Amino acid sequence: MKKILVLCTGNSCRSQIAEGYLRFYAGNRAEIYSAGVETHGVNPRAIAIMEEDGIDISKHTSNHLDEYRSIDFDYVITVCDHAKDRCPVFPTQAKKFHYNFPDPAKATGTAEEVMQAFRDVRGQIKAYCEAFVRENL
Repeated sequence: MKKILVLCTGNSCRSQIAEGYLRFYAGNRAEIYSAGVETHGVNPRAIAIMEEDGIDISKHTSNHLDEYRSIDFDYVITVCDHAKDRCPVFPTQAKKFHYNFPDPAKATGTAEEVMQAFRDVRGQIKAYCEAFVRENL
C-alpha cells in the first residue's frame, strides 16, 4: 500500500483538506498522512467547508512533520511554497509533488467572503487530489 504525506505550513487548512480528499479518492489504495512544519490546530472553517462536501475531517489532528520521520513515504505533496522551502530531506525515495494553493485562512472580508475563499481553495484542492489519485495510484 502506498504512503502519502501532505505537507503544509501549519497543518491546519490546506493539508487537512487535501488529506480528506486523498483519503476519499484513494480509498484503501493508500495510507494518507498530513503534517506541518509547525502545528496550528485544525481550522474550524476547513472542517465546515469539507462537511459541506460530505467529508468529515473533524477528527483530524494537527501533526508536526517530525512525528512521521520513521515512515517511508512513497509520495510527499507540499501544498504551499513555505512548506516546500522548509521541507527537510527525508531518508526515503519519495516522489515529491508541489502545488502552491492560496491560504484561505488569510482571507479577509465579510464572513461569507471568507467562507467563499475557503470554498474556492477547497475546489482547487479537490480537483488536484482527484487527478493525483487517478494519475499516481
